[in-house]
Amino acid sequence: MLSADNLLKKYSNLTVVDNVSLKIYKGEIVSVIGASGAGKSTLLHLLGALDKPDAGKVTIHGVDLFELSAKKQAAFRNKEMGFVFQFHHLLPEFTAVENVSVPLWISGKTKGQALKDAEQMLEVVGLQNRLHNKPAELSGGEQQRVAIARALVNKPSIVMADEPTGNLDSNNASAVHELFLRLRDEFGQTIVMITHNNELAKMTDRTLVMKDGRITDERMNK
Repeated sequence: MLSADNLLKKYSNLTVVDNVSLKIYKGEIVSVIGASGAGKSTLLHLLGALDKPDAGKVTIHGVDLFELSAKKQAAFRNKEMGFVFQFHHLLPEFTAVENVSVPLWISGKTKGQALKDAEQMLEVVGLQNRLHNKPAELSGGEQQRVAIARALVNKPSIVMADEPTGNLDSNNASAVHELFLRLRDEFGQTIVMITHNNELAKMTDRTLVMKDGRITDERMNK
């Protein structure tokens, strides 16, 4: 469902992503591991069209992302992709249910329908009793679950997760990874996940190893 061909990204004279090609299949959870500075996050940003490559292309469902206008690209991202980052980026003045509603409001749903859908997604991630709490009133693990619910509420076909457990203790990190696995089974989403944690990477279907901007190894985990 996702194909990247010869992606190249440079910052000044530094090549961060070096002619990377890969394919991600529908319903897969693929982890990308490697040392800091290997190019993992930059690769994810290119796959999600959050950044533009110097060369190469990314297609999702046959759509070449970088052939789209900025407006169409943003609309495609909001409909087809969900993003989860190490820092949850929740709006501090919004409650959990309002934060999860944001992508639905952007897509044009009424406020009432958006809040209803957001409540249902928060129930799926186990936060039905925290709907009206603001981020400051939630634990780190709960905040990340809100961020995951927000990423999934539009039912995107692919979720991009950049170190989603990087700020969590080992118990919460394991719980979040297990949540991703359960949600994939429940909703059929494809997930690409950057992680430093080799043990958690082994829970995914396939692991890509990056070094110096290139994919140097691929491991099947199941």
